[in-house]
Amino acid sequence: MKFELKEDYIELFKLLKVLDLVDSGAQAKMIVADGYVKRNGETELRKRAKIISGDIITVGDDVTIEVV
Repeated sequence: MKFELKEDYIELFKLLKVLDLVDSGAQAKMIVADGYVKRNGETELRKRAKIISGDIITVGDDVTIEVV
């Protein structure tokens, strides 16, 4: 799926919440902390990581988000 940035960046946990991949911000923070999220192929453990255009976010084995 694609996500179009309206600002310079979006924090990782907010991206997961905006795309309805989680039910709450707390759940988003938990899956990031547990290592289920990758940014450009590397595990991302910072829930407030600034996601910018060009980043590829993978959640688990089945969700890929292209940030444009």
